[in-house]
Amino acid sequence: MSKPNQFQELRTRADTFWQERTDQERKLLRIGGIVLGLGLFYSVLIDPALSGRAALHKSLPQMHQQAAEMQNMAREAQALQSQNTIAPTPMTRDNLNAGLAARGLNPQSLNVTGEYAKVQFNGAQYAGVVAWLDAIRIESRINVVDASFTAQDAPGVVNASLTLRQGVR
Repeated sequence: MSKPNQFQELRTRADTFWQERTDQERKLLRIGGIVLGLGLFYSVLIDPALSGRAALHKSLPQMHQQAAEMQNMAREAQALQSQNTIAPTPMTRDNLNAGLAARGLNPQSLNVTGEYAKVQFNGAQYAGVVAWLDAIRIESRINVVDASFTAQDAPGVVNASLTLRQGVR
């Protein structure tokens, strides 16, 4: 049976049901339908809006408190940021060699001049070089200014030329 035929049959049944009712029953069914519709309207649209509004009104003071705490924490963080920090140990040839030795790296050459250092690796493990660079960046605030990596035939082995500079921050 197709959809239009089903709809037509349903409509015919409803009309027959309605015609069999007395005027008083029809009046009661109309009033019951209106009450049911209003109850559904209230429960679906009005009540959730009112209860949501009440919940937000109740949580608003707590949100204001949290906002004030976050503003205080932001001011404190800004104040701490402007304070002088402990200066890192100066970059020296001995410090760099100690860090390289601790990671099992043996540079081909290591030259330190002022704030800059030039390091040359031949046949070094890439993962070890990167781990060492990360460690000196965190511990001594030494950053890579220039880097050149050349992959070798063995997996994970590189030739590298690095220029490092110790920064203030």
